Amino acid sequence: MSAHGDVDLGHTVAGWTGTTLALLGCTGAGAALCAAWAPGIWLGLGLVVAAGIVTWLLHLAGWGKPSGPRPRAEWGWRTRDTAAREGHVGCLGCRAAGPGRAAASRTPRPAAPLPAGDGAM
Repeated sequence: MSAHGDVDLGHTVAGWTGTTLALLGCTGAGAALCAAWAPGIWLGLGLVVAAGIVTWLLHLAGWGKPSGPRPRAEWGWRTRDTAAREGHVGCLGCRAAGPGRAAASRTPRPAAPLPAGDGAM
């Protein structure tokens, strides 16, 4: 059992990629700020914006995760979300992707059953 208990922390390809790109962008912008190099600051901030866009696109391609807990079998960070094509219920990113995905994301789907646990945290 981890320090966070027995929960799905949502480690996904989209999450790891976006976090890495954003960290590199912030580090680059900070280094450029210390060096007083204005174009480097803008390049670093541009990489942070690109990190958000790349994360969103990977989420739409199925490399992210829907909101809420997933079944234990899908906790691996390289597990692809097969329901991403229709859109996730209540997902702002899916609604922003266009009207087809937005309509599907408003239709509630039955939730997958969670594994039984001892309830201790």
